[in-house]
Amino acid sequence: MNAAASDLAPEIRAVQEKAAGSSFYSAMRLMPKAEREAMFAIYAFCRAVDDIADDGIGTRPERHAALDVWRADLDKLYAGDAPRLSTFLIEAVNRYGLRQEDFLAVIDGMDMDVAEDIRAPDLATLDLYCDRVASAVGRLSVKVFGMAEEPGFDLAHHLGRALQLTNILRDLDEDAGIGRLYLPRDYLRATGIESDDPVAALADPRIDAACRKVAALAHEHYAEAERIMRARPKGRIKTPRLMGAVYGEILRETEKVGWAPPRHRVSLSKPKLLGIVAAHGLFG
Repeated sequence: MNAAASDLAPEIRAVQEKAAGSSFYSAMRLMPKAEREAMFAIYAFCRAVDDIADDGIGTRPERHAALDVWRADLDKLYAGDAPRLSTFLIEAVNRYGLRQEDFLAVIDGMDMDVAEDIRAPDLATLDLYCDRVASAVGRLSVKVFGMAEEPGFDLAHHLGRALQLTNILRDLDEDAGIGRLYLPRDYLRATGIESDDPVAALADPRIDAACRKVAALAHEHYAEAERIMRARPKGRIKTPRLMGAVYGEILRETEKVGWAPPRHRVSLSKPKLLGIVAAHGLFG
């Protein structure tokens, strides 16, 4: 371990090591050191609260209480007191003016998973979930990117939803394994699927048609995000552009194979990923 790495908070160092080799890490490498470390601090926070929601350890009330501990800890951080859990966020919050309400929104999103296993939510609930677990992260990120709030928050709105919908479509079977089905009830019913049971719904060949409706919605958000970035707003947009390019390609590759059972999770080959990095990151 080099000296610079040893100076990092353990939470930040851990997520850097875990993310190495991923598309997320490729995007982060395009950023200056201070911004990169701030992004990894945000990512470390997200991982910590996501683990509470997803690791299945403890009862639902216990996991809800654990999220409340994080809420109280953030209150201390923003009041200028000494936090216990979120110490690793202090530098990023102070340097980039990260908003407490966006961290709290992420926790609220995780609490939606803790309250009950989400199964075939209506479109409004799915959109709220995407806003909390993805677009709120985007609102934190655009502060680090140095973007003004109006174009930055618009970009976070659309790109966050596009990325989250892509993840939902990519992780159908993994989510079903823990009792969750994030596909909207509106689209399931429109294709004739009445069951909200994850296993039963995903076994129905008509699931492909429902997923393609979600994919179309994701493409709309990718297009809006690209429109915002083409206007060349102030700030560093190479990183969000690269993330949009990588996940947009994952979505297109997944569309090629479809969602009818049996499914397999699509991953981009290393040469394809490097090509996207070259086209949209280093030279974009």
